[in-house]
Amino acid sequence: MTDRDIIEGLIKGDEDINRQFFFENCRPLFASVIHKVFPYDIDYDEFVNEFYIYLMENDATRLRQFEGRSSIYQWLKTVSLRFALKLRKKGKVIDITPKETPYIKEVPSFDETQAHAGMDVKALLSRMTNERYVYVIQRHLIDGIDEPTLAAEMGVKVSNLYNIKKRAMAALTKVALTDRQHYGKTS
Repeated sequence: MTDRDIIEGLIKGDEDINRQFFFENCRPLFASVIHKVFPYDIDYDEFVNEFYIYLMENDATRLRQFEGRSSIYQWLKTVSLRFALKLRKKGKVIDITPKETPYIKEVPSFDETQAHAGMDVKALLSRMTNERYVYVIQRHLIDGIDEPTLAAEMGVKVSNLYNIKKRAMAALTKVALTDRQHYGKTS
C-alpha cells in the first residue's frame, strides 16, 4: 500500500486502514513523540484519538496537505510532534494520575438490591487502572451528567468524549469478565 493509498483510506474513514496505521504501524512513532513531549504518562489511545480528530478537521485539510515529498511516517512525525507540543502547551491531554479521586467512594442509599448493584459497580471501578475512564463512567453513567457538560468539565471535545466513553466501557467490560472468571461462573 502506497503512502497516497494510506492517506486516501484515512480520509475516507476506512476502519481497517485506521486501525492498522495508527495502532500498529505508527505505534513506535507516536510512543516516541509522547515520551519526548509529555513529562507524565498519557494514554496512547487517547493521544491517537485526539491526533486523528486534529488531522480530520475541516474535511481532512491537514491530511490533504501531505504532498509526498517525504515518507508518510516522516511527515507524521513532524505533524504529530507539533500537535503534541501544542497540546502540552495548552494542557489539553490530561495526566492519568489526577490529584483528586475521580469517583465517589460512598455507596448511595438505595433499596437493598440496588445497594448491592452499586457496590458491585464500585468494586469493578476500583479495579480499573485508567482513572480517567473511571471518571467518565462515574460522572456520565452513574451521576447522569450529559456529554456536553462532561466534555466541557474535562476540557475535551464532545466527539473525543464519545471515544473515551467507548474505551472506558470496553475497559469496564474487560474488568467485569476477568472478575467473573476469577470468582467462577454463577447461574
